[in-house]
Amino acid sequence: MTNELLIILSFVVTYGGVVLFYRFFGKKGLLAFNVLATILANIEVLILVRAFGVEMTLGNILFASTFLVTDVMSENHSRKDANSAVVISTLCSIFFILLSQMWLLYTPSENDWASGAIGTIFSSTPRIVCASLGVYLISQLTDVWLYHKWWDWCRKKFGDSRKGLWIRNNGSTMISQLLNSFLYTFLAFYGTYPMSSLMSIFVSSYIIFIITSLLDTPFVYWCRQIHDKHATD
Repeated sequence: MTNELLIILSFVVTYGGVVLFYRFFGKKGLLAFNVLATILANIEVLILVRAFGVEMTLGNILFASTFLVTDVMSENHSRKDANSAVVISTLCSIFFILLSQMWLLYTPSENDWASGAIGTIFSSTPRIVCASLGVYLISQLTDVWLYHKWWDWCRKKFGDSRKGLWIRNNGSTMISQLLNSFLYTFLAFYGTYPMSSLMSIFVSSYIIFIITSLLDTPFVYWCRQIHDKHATD
């Protein structure tokens, strides 16, 4: 299977997962998914691949799905719920980095086969996660703030708080994702890759985020429909 097909499949599985978690577990499901996606994205982002003619890190789709989660939280629940999801996911990421660094302190048994590979992966994690924590907080809180600013504009423009969902969804995500892509690329990878690769990662990441932002709009509508139909608490 090609990298391009795997990325498309990853998008379907990830965004479909947000809907499934919400359908069966409501607001708690969104929170659980957000925590899972945040931690997994910090591991997946270590992988560098070439797809669609550009060099990119993985993890972009998982990171993008957290913006879908906060948009659904904002739309169907409250700004407070969306901000809480961001803070809880950040705290879980801190807990994850502390535990993962403790793993590296153990003296492995002579029969151990995993410590070397785990050490290679998680010795790079502190910088990645520390950069991610700061950027995640800034970009996600910006996204929630922008979402509600766009919502105020839509309410005044259309005279109906339910109209203009696609505007507030895309308007908030595209701006906050630009901030996220720029800050994260240079804080996490500066000095690790040459400048040409950094620029390629930044551009490709933001292009992916633009595409995923546009493609996540039907999922936000879908989740709002689930909320309206099932009165998700």
